[in-house]
Amino acid sequence: MLEELTSREEAILRVIKESVHQKGYPPSVREIGQKVGLRSSSTVHSYLRRLEEKGVIRRDPTKPRAIEVLGSESREQPDTFNWVPVLGRVAAGAPVLAVENREAFFPLPIEFTGQGEFFMLTVKGESMIDVGIFDGDLVIVKKQATAINGEIVVALLEDESTVKRFIKEKDHIKLKPENKNMTPIITREAKILGKVVGLLRKM
Repeated sequence: MLEELTSREEAILRVIKESVHQKGYPPSVREIGQKVGLRSSSTVHSYLRRLEEKGVIRRDPTKPRAIEVLGSESREQPDTFNWVPVLGRVAAGAPVLAVENREAFFPLPIEFTGQGEFFMLTVKGESMIDVGIFDGDLVIVKKQATAINGEIVVALLEDESTVKRFIKEKDHIKLKPENKNMTPIITREAKILGKVVGLLRKM
């Protein structure tokens, strides 16, 4: 029986599998680090060593990219999940800095998220309560740089992020709260980080 993996180990394993599936060969240590938010190559090597010790992968020390995934048949359909990083917090109110922190990963079924690249942020504030997004919720965000009018997005304003309804007007962008007691943010420029596609809440 294979030893249970941590969320970070699962994320690294998925990066390896996706690279082999899409490109035909494993990712480099640097590529793995970029995908899972690890800046240190030695830390990535440490995780790879743990995966090897757990019998999940096998490496050839004479070749830099020689990583073979083992026991995939006995693992419980790992490719049916997206391991989504929790990056920090996002304001449902005045914009706040979204602190990137990829220590946490959350498995979400692909049949729920669909294909694509996703991240999650913890909501802070009450500007979206009229559409059921509350303080402390985790919003699931699909990465994309554009939005259609009416979509709920995570937008970046001068290095600070906020979750609002996106409305593009003739000469400006309106980031509209869903709280009748709050006023919209009017701006000429806003970087779209992604579209909110779902949320999780602790009961």
